[in-house]
Amino acid sequence: MVMDDTSTRSGYLPDEAATLGLGASLAQAIIPGMVIFLEGDLGAGKTTLTRGLLQGLGHQGRVKSPTYTLVETYPLASLTAHHFDLYRFNDPEEWEDAGFRELFGHDTLCLVEWPEKAQGLLPQPDLTLALAVADDGRTYRIHAHDAQGIQCLSRLSI
Repeated sequence: MVMDDTSTRSGYLPDEAATLGLGASLAQAIIPGMVIFLEGDLGAGKTTLTRGLLQGLGHQGRVKSPTYTLVETYPLASLTAHHFDLYRFNDPEEWEDAGFRELFGHDTLCLVEWPEKAQGLLPQPDLTLALAVADDGRTYRIHAHDAQGIQCLSRLSI
């Protein structure tokens, strides 16, 4: 892992276990109320990372991609996590029509895949986590956008 500055970390994940591990580490650093944008092409590992994060927060069941349901909700002991996948949106207004804004709150964690599909309508992220396929693994870059994001990054141990 590389600490580019106080607001950005990046590194290489050689396999699925490392991607799950990054998610588990992130679970120990997040703060309820956070919004995290997940960026990356199809197959970049966004749902795998989310699975590691949710398992790190104590989720025991299956974690599936919300590609068709648009959102999967996970009630956990410390917060409720909402995992959004906006890939199928054709118009940002679909965000408003779906009523998803009310799912964001001080006691939630909102993970948003394909945030650009609701451009200008989503709450500002605390973190953006970008994944990209590289060789047999993935690269990651986590950028903090505010004080809460920087606090999370400072507690992140990878």
